[in-house]
Amino acid sequence: MITDPTIMRIGQAVQLGHQGERETARLQFEEIWEEIGGEQGDPLQRCTLAHAMADVQDDVHQELFWDQRALVAADQITEARIGEAGVSVSAAGLYPSLYLNLSECYRKLGDLDTAREHLERARGTIDALGDDEYGQMIRKGLEQVAEQLR
Repeated sequence: MITDPTIMRIGQAVQLGHQGERETARLQFEEIWEEIGGEQGDPLQRCTLAHAMADVQDDVHQELFWDQRALVAADQITEARIGEAGVSVSAAGLYPSLYLNLSECYRKLGDLDTAREHLERARGTIDALGDDEYGQMIRKGLEQVAEQLR
């Protein structure tokens, strides 16, 4: 169970995005980003927020920008911090989704070689996920992007 209040707030903004309130979600993400100190903030909070912020962008360049921020932050996350925050996915388990999203951004931008590179990185990290609903969702996403890149 998530115990980090900032991660919980990010989750609430994610729900707004899922409900079609993309602009409201973006505004909340921007507010939280400033509160956590932006690029100097806690890596787990930065990664979670940037990964979610990418999903509510209307411009693929902005989506890519936020996905890249998420990946940079992910490289700084420790398992201890994951446990402390009560997050159910391991630090390694963040990468398949991050690489999948980057692959999709590059595909949308027409940079198919880079899209394929990130797809392969996602495939190389997929074993970090369990066979639960989340893992199955990411695996399905990988299949869909792979099909679109064929």
